Amino acid sequence: MKIALLAPSYPPMVSGAALFVEKLAREMARCGHEVLVLTTSDRSYPYRVTGPRLIVERCRSYRNPMRVGQRIVGWPHRLLMARLEEFAPDVIHIHEPFQFGFSSLFYGRRQRVPVVFTIHQLPWFFSAYLPKAFHLQQTLEKVLWRYACWVLRQCTLVAVPTQTIAEVVHAHTGILPEVISCGVDLDTFQPFALDSGEEDIVRARLGVLTGFPIILHVGRLDLDKHVERVVRAAAQAMQQVPAQLVVVGDGTQRKKLIQLCRDLDIFERSHFSGFILQDGLAEIYRASALFVTASEIETQGIVLLEAAACGLPIVAVRATCVHEIVHSGENGLLVTPGDIKELAGSITWMLQHPAEARIMGKAGRKIVESHPLKAALNAYEVLYEKAAQFAQLPAVTASTPAAVPGRPKRSV
Repeated sequence: MKIALLAPSYPPMVSGAALFVEKLAREMARCGHEVLVLTTSDRSYPYRVTGPRLIVERCRSYRNPMRVGQRIVGWPHRLLMARLEEFAPDVIHIHEPFQFGFSSLFYGRRQRVPVVFTIHQLPWFFSAYLPKAFHLQQTLEKVLWRYACWVLRQCTLVAVPTQTIAEVVHAHTGILPEVISCGVDLDTFQPFALDSGEEDIVRARLGVLTGFPIILHVGRLDLDKHVERVVRAAAQAMQQVPAQLVVVGDGTQRKKLIQLCRDLDIFERSHFSGFILQDGLAEIYRASALFVTASEIETQGIVLLEAAACGLPIVAVRATCVHEIVHSGENGLLVTPGDIKELAGSITWMLQHPAEARIMGKAGRKIVESHPLKAALNAYEVLYEKAAQFAQLPAVTASTPAAVPGRPKRSV
């Protein structure tokens, strides 16, 4: 099968979606499929990388002022159409609904090639950057949901990583997506304990103190992730229990967060590492006492899967799909969104009850064992085969819209 993957971000650019698309591309190539990845260049100029059964075509790009380490394309429609014509895919898999997605839908409709769409972000991701005044957030979300409804109806099959997000999409569009977890590499992210020497090496690499438990946050440092709430809550917890904060990742809010640590008098016990590759990230999870996030916009939260896979108890907010991974009282604690005092109290409890926290961590590993990466990638291979079958169907007239794949009320 010839598979075209179109995504706006791809390593070395870092995001949950980018890392997943890379794993998917490599696995499909390993399974013998021909794979073309069309994505944004991580440099200012376009270029192509060719490997065994895998081509990565990068479009000319420009610095993204909203995302550190990310770049955006202009209008690559002609290039995308030319590359798709050249590759002649059997199935197209898109990971965003705008520039790359629009061109893919145009090509797919013209050539009768099935299009699969994985939803990684919902409208609230974009509305989070707007002020709440004058109903700006609600207005933008309504507009984006209308557009999403149109896009999904053009797709052959739609997938989301969690059941909660499937229900949200169905409620707004009438389309019930397939649920396929992004999965986690259970071999890389394992819960075995580090010996004292290994932990010392990890701590030295991070520049953190020995003898103090680590409160860990991993993710983008942007407004929509609410990392400032994690910092404030950690500061309150560290007034009660000796500990230190490690923040892995980068973003537009990094300097402000570092200054906030100074203002809260925890700068000497706070460490901002920047982006860390996944191989090194597993050791940091294992060296930490607990994982904390205040994000309210997750469609799954790959870092939650990774933390749980490493046996780390989690403190998170009761929002979107988080409860599917963090079972409050079992492998972590869920708090009210925006309640910094409750967030701080949960962090403090974890630090004060390390034995109970370790039991939670073990429970978390059992929960995520139902999310193996290999199963997720295999599920997409099956989805491609299912989508390809639609290419063999006769054309459907406008008088029978219910028979068109992806129409409302149809479970895909």
